[in-house]
Amino acid sequence: MDFQPSEKSQAYLAKLKAFMAEHVLPQEQAIVAENRRLNEHVDWREWQVPSAIDELKAKAKATGLWNLFLPDAELAEGLSCLEYAPLAEETGKVLFAPEIFNCNAPDTGNMEVLYHFGNEQQKQQWLSPLLNGDIRSVFAMTEPDVASSDATNMQARIDVDGDELVLNGTKWWTTGLGHPKAKVAIFMGLSNPENDKHNQHSMVLVPLDTPGVNIKRMLTASQDYDAPYGHGEVEFSNVRVPKTNLLVGLGKGFAIAQGRLGPGRIHHCMRAIGAAERCLELMIKRGMSRVAFGKPIIKLGGNMERIAQARMAIDQARLLTLNAAWKIDNVGVKQAMTEISAIKVVVPNMLQMVSDMAIQMHGGAGVSGDFPVSMFSAMARMLRLADGPDEVHMAMVSRLELKKYS
Repeated sequence: MDFQPSEKSQAYLAKLKAFMAEHVLPQEQAIVAENRRLNEHVDWREWQVPSAIDELKAKAKATGLWNLFLPDAELAEGLSCLEYAPLAEETGKVLFAPEIFNCNAPDTGNMEVLYHFGNEQQKQQWLSPLLNGDIRSVFAMTEPDVASSDATNMQARIDVDGDELVLNGTKWWTTGLGHPKAKVAIFMGLSNPENDKHNQHSMVLVPLDTPGVNIKRMLTASQDYDAPYGHGEVEFSNVRVPKTNLLVGLGKGFAIAQGRLGPGRIHHCMRAIGAAERCLELMIKRGMSRVAFGKPIIKLGGNMERIAQARMAIDQARLLTLNAAWKIDNVGVKQAMTEISAIKVVVPNMLQMVSDMAIQMHGGAGVSGDFPVSMFSAMARMLRLADGPDEVHMAMVSRLELKKYS
């Protein structure tokens, strides 16, 4: 296994780092402040995206730093999962940066679904505007009335009525639903209850302006609405869409999900590693610049050991994630299930530990909005639930490990 970035990956990384240093980091605080001013005290239906975001997106597209995640040389830059990994890490250092490069969740996962599983009509209608950055999308899977840690519990219905599909049910934690450009959902629901449990569900494309789609509210995450993206609760009440909106076929939802979640978890984890690197950088700079009891605070209270712990934990998590990316590229998602589940546990826990250290080093400033470390901490806590809780992924790892001895 060789995790050394290719020359192509290194060239893109150098260009991306220069873009971040010149255009993104200098505006970070101003964009965060504008976002608060625009969205803190308004109804989610009036949320706005800070103007600088669209300006940065235009610059990124013109620079060739666009759709870096998609391994297609015609539609994107043709980077493999392993080649994209260090780029995802770099974008993770600023919370809003992935959107600037059209590499933000859940759009990346939805674009991958359309790219791999959509038909030509579906690609033309939805993939093209997503790749252009003209619209955004959401993934409607989690439900409030069942334990969604077991995705086979999904009860939202997809029924066939002639040439139409009829959708009923309630979804929540539908990330990005409050964004002004959110136009389409990939809805996953129960369509074939007579089949075995992993062939009962289907995925359907649903324009969000379809009659019967009722966005009930945005949920707070750690007491924050995460504007202008949001995590919505949405009711589907006798929603009718053409049968041509079905992805692949009835009962194929879990097969599609496996293809969607593998690369997406690499993206999530590498962004989280980038966030951890940023926390460590801020932690060291703060510790060296502040004095208490006659010493730089980095020399007090075991802080030197914490720096070492953070460095080792980040590097371990990165190597584990690069290993998973290499396996996806070389042997496929199905042969990398242990590694994919492992990073989903290891990386968010690592970020939670490192961001907490950074908060402590910053003192009161660490829990304020003046530094991003508390936001990274909240992100880490959410990631330990998103795309499956820690316990589900550890169960997967242990199950695959025991298979070796059966």
